[in-house]
Amino acid sequence: MSPALNTPFHFESLVWDWPIAIYLFLIGVSAGMVVVSLLVKWRVLGEDAAQSGLLKSTAIIAPLAVIAGLLILILHLTRPWTFWKLMFFYSSSSVMSLGVMLFQIYMLVLLVWLAVIFRRGITAFLQPYPKLSWISALLNKLAPIERKLEPLMMFLAVALGAYTGFLLSALKSYPLLNNPVLPVLFLFSGVSSGIAAMVLCSVAFFKEPLHSPALAFVHRLEKPVVWLELFLLLAFFTGLWFGGGQKEVAVTAALGGGFWALMFWFWVVGCGMVLPLALNRYCSHNLRHRVSFLLTVSGFSLFGVFVLRFFILYAGQMTLV
Repeated sequence: MSPALNTPFHFESLVWDWPIAIYLFLIGVSAGMVVVSLLVKWRVLGEDAAQSGLLKSTAIIAPLAVIAGLLILILHLTRPWTFWKLMFFYSSSSVMSLGVMLFQIYMLVLLVWLAVIFRRGITAFLQPYPKLSWISALLNKLAPIERKLEPLMMFLAVALGAYTGFLLSALKSYPLLNNPVLPVLFLFSGVSSGIAAMVLCSVAFFKEPLHSPALAFVHRLEKPVVWLELFLLLAFFTGLWFGGGQKEVAVTAALGGGFWALMFWFWVVGCGMVLPLALNRYCSHNLRHRVSFLLTVSGFSLFGVFVLRFFILYAGQMTLV
């Protein structure tokens, strides 16, 4: 390979490129939003969940993020027209095949769960269409299983959030990616991005009151999630550093300098984690409850997780065993 092609986005050991990073980000956002939505529903909203802008945001973004992510993945395949085989022929030895199975179950349960929550709104929308009245009748029959469905929904969301990390850690030739901390790191960074996406969408589009109990609960949840994410990053790189050999080389290549090190320290740690924590800690109460402040801080957090996916994917492929 000529030196001219040896760029941060194009190098000899690169196998998975930027569409995979976007795919990983979208799946993490969906799983994170569902996890946070369930916690908010259990602790704050209860039977009033359908009225919350936070749940309305999840109802729109969570399914669309998975659909968009899978579409990106399918189009990125060498032969995308054969992807349908993965949806019907499963292999227990393939991480990709198990992931497709997880996606299918997750989407089915998610759509049923959301439809049951918003059944009254769906029924009102379908009233002018008598031939579709069976949908309302079906949703009313499914209503009693809503609470029983939620633990399964939580399990699937957590599994999906961690799966993106397992998918990368299966690349055994790359010491930075073949790391047991990666699935947990991706799970909690997905929750962080889910919180940011919920706040952005609910405040900007559904006019969620800035002093609502649900939004206050999400803000209380945000701080420990970010601190845990920072701890997991520390554990991730510390384990590699003390692993010696190519693991140590991989950490040095990723964090020691260059384009991806700058992206990590400035965007992921600085703007994506430290800056939101500092703004929430030191800004006045009145400023923290302004729409512009919430949108800015959430935007920084969301973009930080977005860059983290790119950093892990590209920096992780720079060093081979």
